[in-house]
Amino acid sequence: MSNHPLWTHTETVALHAGQEPDERTGAVVPPIYQVSTYAQDGVGGLRNGYEYSRSGNPTRDALQECLAALEDPVGAAAGTTKGMAFASGLAAEDTLMRTVLSPGAHAVIPDDAYGGTFRLFSRVLGRWGVEYTPARLTDLAAVEAAIQPGRTSMIWIETPTNPLLRVADIAAIAELAHANNAILVVDNTFASPYLQQPLLLGADVVVHSTTKYLGGHSDVIGGALIARDPELAEQLAYHQNAMGAVAAPLDSWLVLRGAKTLAVRMDRHCANAKVIVDMLSSHSAVSEVLYPGLEGHDGHHVAVKQMRDFGGMISFRVNGSEQKALDVCAATQLFTLGESLGGVESLIEHPARMTHASVAGSALEVPSDLIRLSVGIEHVDDLVADLQQALG
Repeated sequence: MSNHPLWTHTETVALHAGQEPDERTGAVVPPIYQVSTYAQDGVGGLRNGYEYSRSGNPTRDALQECLAALEDPVGAAAGTTKGMAFASGLAAEDTLMRTVLSPGAHAVIPDDAYGGTFRLFSRVLGRWGVEYTPARLTDLAAVEAAIQPGRTSMIWIETPTNPLLRVADIAAIAELAHANNAILVVDNTFASPYLQQPLLLGADVVVHSTTKYLGGHSDVIGGALIARDPELAEQLAYHQNAMGAVAAPLDSWLVLRGAKTLAVRMDRHCANAKVIVDMLSSHSAVSEVLYPGLEGHDGHHVAVKQMRDFGGMISFRVNGSEQKALDVCAATQLFTLGESLGGVESLIEHPARMTHASVAGSALEVPSDLIRLSVGIEHVDDLVADLQQALG
């Protein structure tokens, strides 16, 4: 990508950043370097910098260069913004947390954070002496009140959040964070780099579960960090190697392959989601639809400002009990009942019993009548028909 600083459009970057034709064979797709170690040109004489695949692998490097360019094409071209690929989204999060947060440190997190992120803060880092305060990230006063001057090292946001699809003002929270000598971390998984680029809005680090929209085909587990400060990026890269939860060559290749079609897939996810939102909003069995594209959504004006489109994730609440929500989840035929999101196929789930079971009984507990959809790229008429018959 450093040879092409004028490539700033996601559609082009995804296809070409880090992916020049192979020098030896001319292959237009980067090879899978399924190798653990490399021949050295004498003791300490590394050939092109490679010695051991935990420390560096050409396939992973190609993905990392592409990830950096997707989030910040100008910074990646200048060599300041760096991407790092991990074995999972939580492995990426854990590496970031242990790099930035020391025992006794404090973080501000969303009051509806992803269950796995909450589990890391509460049950893993909590034993290490890290404290956290949940805050409603749509309320800047609440975020400011949660900051502990001199102690808060990190503000962690998801936008849109999982599963309540709240939208946080990235630029405004970045100002708050930096005024308090904290870094701003944005989990950009729901939006993807095609719809939102938090680094360009002031964030310091972007987190992805590349399992989701970047991979896009429900066939790989992966995670990523992209950092715009060279010193922080160097520290993260050190811990990536030292802690060792790196993305494998095949997994890196699969995410890189998925990223090539990110733009066209996201366009279809968004288009399908809007049609489904219209149907749900007028359905008698639905009491509330949570989607940033709705003009009545609390964060709609912020989403318009910082997102290209509103995404393929929808949450909605049904009239009635938790049992009604469970019945709807069990009744779909095209929407597959399953966790995860961002694949080409449509998924349905019950967050309170599935992805967010770990926050039950906490301040982050989600409503029991909530259903979350990951809208795929099937024909939208079939998706609408499936939901209509499930809702009755």
